[in-house]
Amino acid sequence: MLPNPLIHIRHGETDWNLARRLQGSQDIPLNDTGRAQAAGNGIRLKTLLADLSWPAESIDWVASPMQRARETTEIIRTALGLDPTAYRIEEGLREISFGRLEGLTYEEVAEAYPEAYVRLRRDKWTFQPPGGENYVILADRVAAALASAGHPCIVIAHGGVFRALLSLLRGYHDADIADFNVPQDRFFLSRDGDEDWI
Repeated sequence: MLPNPLIHIRHGETDWNLARRLQGSQDIPLNDTGRAQAAGNGIRLKTLLADLSWPAESIDWVASPMQRARETTEIIRTALGLDPTAYRIEEGLREISFGRLEGLTYEEVAEAYPEAYVRLRRDKWTFQPPGGENYVILADRVAAALASAGHPCIVIAHGGVFRALLSLLRGYHDADIADFNVPQDRFFLSRDGDEDWI
C-alpha cells in the first residue's frame, strides 16, 4: 500500500544530468542550477502545504540515501523552516542502477554496447543492463521501501524512482512511463487517485 497523499520531488540538476549521462548509482552532487531548483521547489511546497493545511512537521519525509537527493531534501526543509536533517533515509529509494552503462550518454551506449542499446530502446522497462537493474526490480524495491510510510508522505528521490512509483500508482507500466521526462523544477502530488504537477 502506497502512502496517500504522496508528494514526489526529484533531486535538482547535477552536472551529469546536464551532460545527459546515465547516473544511476553514481553519487553525483547537485550543481548550482540544481540547488536553485531545490530552493524553488521548497518555496512552492511551502505554499502548497499552507493551502492544504498540512503541517510540514507532521508529514513523513523520506529520501534516497544518495547525496543529490539528501542535499535537495535539506534545501527544501530549510526553506520550510524545518530542521534540515530531520528526515528518514530509505535505501530502497536509491536510483536504478545502470551497471556498466553508468557514466555514458545514450550515444556512447549505442557505440560501445550496440546490442544492449537496441534492447534498451526496444523495451526500457524490462531491459537489464550488464551489472544493473531494470524497472521491474526497481518498482518492487520502491514498493517495499514505501510500504510502511506515513500518510501524507513526501518522497525526495530520482527520475527512475518516480517512473517506478508512477507505475505502482497507476497499476500498470508502458513505454510512456518508462520514457517519462521527470522535471526537476516542479513536483508531483498524488491524492485520492488524482495527479497534479506543482
